[in-house]
Amino acid sequence: MKKTHIIVALIFSMILMLSGCQGKPQEQSLNAGSNDTRDEAVSGEIVIYTSLYDYMVEKMDKKLEEKFPGLKVEFLQGGSGKIQEKIAEEVDSGALGCDIMMVAEPSYSLELKDIGILYPYDYPDKDKLMFEYDRDGYWYPVRVCNMVLAYDPEKYDISELATSFKDFAEKSELKGQISMNNPLGSGTTYSSFVGLLDKYGEDYYKKLSKQGVLIASGSEALEKLEAGEIKEIMVLEESVLKKRQEEGSKLEIIYPEDGSILIPSTIMIVDEKVSKNKNIKAAQAVEEYLLSPEGQNLMVEGWMYSVRKDVRKYPYDAVAIGDIVDNVIPVDWDKCYQQRASIREKIINNFDLPD
Repeated sequence: MKKTHIIVALIFSMILMLSGCQGKPQEQSLNAGSNDTRDEAVSGEIVIYTSLYDYMVEKMDKKLEEKFPGLKVEFLQGGSGKIQEKIAEEVDSGALGCDIMMVAEPSYSLELKDIGILYPYDYPDKDKLMFEYDRDGYWYPVRVCNMVLAYDPEKYDISELATSFKDFAEKSELKGQISMNNPLGSGTTYSSFVGLLDKYGEDYYKKLSKQGVLIASGSEALEKLEAGEIKEIMVLEESVLKKRQEEGSKLEIIYPEDGSILIPSTIMIVDEKVSKNKNIKAAQAVEEYLLSPEGQNLMVEGWMYSVRKDVRKYPYDAVAIGDIVDNVIPVDWDKCYQQRASIREKIINNFDLPD
């Protein structure tokens, strides 16, 4: 009898252990294949050009220093427009000042691949990526941004506001009371404009312009929103989530009824013949780390979505990405690249943009 009781107890304990493991898919997915040990074999220097916000650069810099203690990493951070201008100048000179580039959206990666300045790297876990990547290994998605609408519920009722991008450009009550970023300086806003152009035609630009939309940075628009100077903004979800978590902001996100706009931002290694430090080994190690579960957890901590299928943790206060992908406005990345000049001209002709 005692033996029977012991066996039954052991079986019951094993069932509890197994059920406990099955009840924590997020923890499992983040630890699976985690690369959380120091790699002292990686050394030398690399420079990263990025359009990531300053706070994310600081987070990344700290993590890379912990992961690769023998590697010196420098960052040059700026908006997409400024980064593209700098790279264009350096391409003309025949030498780049960086070893890795992390840019806002894939169309610029298509352009850089065509120019012939990228290094192909066969990332071993590419089958775990849920977003498009270059089949030749020239670029991979490293984070996912989400373009949404936002408002202050303490100042305005949602019934007064736009719940779709279409209404954002058409609702008469919003005239002179809306804001968005500069699509010529922000890669994510430019991408969103191409998606909206395909969905609604150039009339969308004209309607949005007639609304008297204020062109302002995301941080400025958020300040005006909280001050009650405007009613609603088009903004990256991460900017609102950051304010909610760090500042206790009451700002609310509206996931547009006609679809959110998901923008996978990319990472690329610069070809050794034109790179700053000619340190391909280190560049590969950094790229692989940022695409790993641990590196992707860092992106999630920065209020962005992971690009991996096996990382099911989401940004603070965000909805699950599965709830978003079922209703998105797609972006034609090849069109973003091939028709960049004509699309920029449409934007310039329709909007009063800052110098």
